[in-house]
Amino acid sequence: MYNFNQVKEDKNKVLEWLASEYRSISTGRASPQILDSVAIDMYGARTQIAHCASVSIEDPRTLRVSPWDKTIIRDIEKAINEADLGLSVSSDDQGIRVHFPSLTTETRQKLVKILKDKLEDSRIKIRGLREEINKDIDARAKEGEYGEDEQHKYRDEMQKIVDEANQEVESLFSAKEKEVMGE
Repeated sequence: MYNFNQVKEDKNKVLEWLASEYRSISTGRASPQILDSVAIDMYGARTQIAHCASVSIEDPRTLRVSPWDKTIIRDIEKAINEADLGLSVSSDDQGIRVHFPSLTTETRQKLVKILKDKLEDSRIKIRGLREEINKDIDARAKEGEYGEDEQHKYRDEMQKIVDEANQEVESLFSAKEKEVMGE
C-alpha cells in the first residue's frame, strides 16, 4: 500500500501558501491580514506586527495599529511603507493609521493578473508533487514492490489528489477575484 500522507501534507502547504499570498493583496477594504507578512526589527529579532501591536479595523478603509511599546511606532510605519503593499500610512502619538486606497478598474485588473500568476505558481507546485510521487510509484513497481495493477491504482489515486488540490486553489482564486473586483 502506498502512503499518500506526505503528499496530502505538501498539498496543504501549497494551499496555505496560496491563501497567505492572497491575504497580502489589498482589495481596497481594510483587512488586518494584509499586515501578516510585515515584520519589524524589535529588540534584535524580526517580529511580525501582530506580535507587537494590536491591529483593528477603524472604518472600511482604515486599519488602526496600536503598538504596545510606543517607541516602535516609527519602525512599524517604516516597515509598512517598505513592504510596498500600496497602502498609505500616517502616525500619531497613539499609533498608526493604515489607509487603503480605492481601487480603479485598471488596478483591479492588475490585481487579478497577479492573482492568476500566484494561482499558476501553486498549480506548478502541485504538478511537481504529482511528478515526484509518480516517479516514486514507478520506481517501486520496477523494484517489484507491487504489480502493474497496483501501480495504475496508485497513480490514479495521486491524480485524484491533484484534481482535488486544483479545485481548491481554483476556489481560492475565484473567491479572491470576486473580492478584488468588488462583486
